Amino acid sequence: MTALETDPFTGRGSAPVPARLAFPIVDEVSRHCLSDDEPETVHIEVHLPGRPDARRLWEAFGRALLVHSRILVRQAPHRWYRRCYEWELTGTPDVDPVSFAGPGPGALARARARALALCPPLYRSPPVRLEVVALDAVRSVLLLTLHHTALDAPSGLRVLATTAALYGGEGTVTAPVAPVRRAPAGRHRDGRVRRARPARLAPDTAARPTRARAAANGMLQMDLPLPQPDPAADWTVNDQLLVAASLMVGRWNQSHGRPDRPVRITMPVDDRSRDLAMPLGNGTRLAEVPMTPADRTDTPLLLARHPDPAAVTRLLRTTARRTRTLKSPQRTPLGPGAALLTAPLLPVGVRGALTRGARRAVAPWTSTLLLSNLGRVPYPLDFGDAGRARAVWFSAPARMPRGLSLAAASTGGRLHMTLRWSRDLLDDAAGAALARLFEECLLMTYGPRSAP
Repeated sequence: MTALETDPFTGRGSAPVPARLAFPIVDEVSRHCLSDDEPETVHIEVHLPGRPDARRLWEAFGRALLVHSRILVRQAPHRWYRRCYEWELTGTPDVDPVSFAGPGPGALARARARALALCPPLYRSPPVRLEVVALDAVRSVLLLTLHHTALDAPSGLRVLATTAALYGGEGTVTAPVAPVRRAPAGRHRDGRVRRARPARLAPDTAARPTRARAAANGMLQMDLPLPQPDPAADWTVNDQLLVAASLMVGRWNQSHGRPDRPVRITMPVDDRSRDLAMPLGNGTRLAEVPMTPADRTDTPLLLARHPDPAAVTRLLRTTARRTRTLKSPQRTPLGPGAALLTAPLLPVGVRGALTRGARRAVAPWTSTLLLSNLGRVPYPLDFGDAGRARAVWFSAPARMPRGLSLAAASTGGRLHMTLRWSRDLLDDAAGAALARLFEECLLMTYGPRSAP
């Protein structure tokens, strides 16, 4: 049995696609490790200067789902003895994923809380939810929630870009986007970094035993100046974010009496194009970046009350070499271990038990935090009478044992950062303090030409 993708402009079907698709590696691992008290959600916020017409937006989003019919999936019924999970392509939505909230005290805060605590169900198509929140009589926010087992942030942003184009009445869904820049092969190895247990952020919460199950993650958003590195420098904004995050962890742990340990940061790498041919789903591969300085004597200089600028510069250069090396190879999304665990040699129920056991076993070796950087948003996100996006924030899950994620996107010359944490790790006050510390550490990476 097959389903047809339909062009919403011509009404004609295109090449047939399978009615069922086996879960890729990332989807299967995520499915095995789902937990009710730490929902696997991705949230995307698009802030608009105006309010879109409800009916037109509802129609545009529905047509965007038809353009990107890979998003119209639900998990097919399965038994534990089957060899794989499968996505069932439905062709049409099972439920209406769009809702509207009028202006009111705390409307956006409640929508954000739902985005962190409530996953769109996998057994209904599509596994996404779009909430339109009116901030006041003029401004509005589009808040898209994705189940991360099915989709990632770049996929969600691509669907929103198509929605914007259709809402604005464009006859074709195109965007003036630059091709994805693939990193050149690094000429330097990332150095011999001893494999030690990575640092874990020191917990700081006054109410760990009473954490509410309905609010497993906390989140704080930052609107910051976009770093403008010296053109002669060999590091990127992404390298600056990595260094700032590592300084944040080191200084936080030092202030909480934790011994110094090497920081390791998981960094998603996405090689997909950003046009209509972009494959939707979970299309990133994860690279782990060691953040130890090349010269260990730099560590106390970096953690000093006033960090040595020369030591920060050396760490930026070391990080730039490492990220170039890590971005260049084409590797399996989660490494050879995950590929072995998801090979369809055993029933899916047995593989799930093995995957969860392996996750518990390697928990002490899990990286310190996740840093996901979309860079400059490559779409205009122009919603016609509602205006162009003024800010775009997104966040990635922050499950224990890592319990911490940073997400970055830039729009209109501003850097929009989201800090998300597990409430087993931090409470709201500690999360706010950690966000302030990150801002301070990011300033430490600014060169003379990048200061705001």
